[in-house]
Amino acid sequence: MPLLRGIARTAVVAGTATAVSNRVSRRQGNRWANQQAQEAPPPQDAEPAPQAPPPPPRTDTNTKLAQLRELGQLRDSGVVDEAEFELQKSQILNS
Repeated sequence: MPLLRGIARTAVVAGTATAVSNRVSRRQGNRWANQQAQEAPPPQDAEPAPQAPPPPPRTDTNTKLAQLRELGQLRDSGVVDEAEFELQKSQILNS
């Protein structure tokens, strides 16, 4: 019986050592793969990701009011008709 215990104990120790060794090897392999992926330069034929165009600059309220006043004066003097006035006014207010 003592011989069987010795063999069983050796099998358990060897199995545990093998499992730990395999786990360490896998973890190191994953670390090295991650490092290589991070250090690898992007492919030369890859196009850069398109960037969204910057939003148009917002016009402040004082500028809009000045534009509307000027547009109203042009309408009152007859340079701009009512349809053109409304179109320009909506463009100013939506900018």
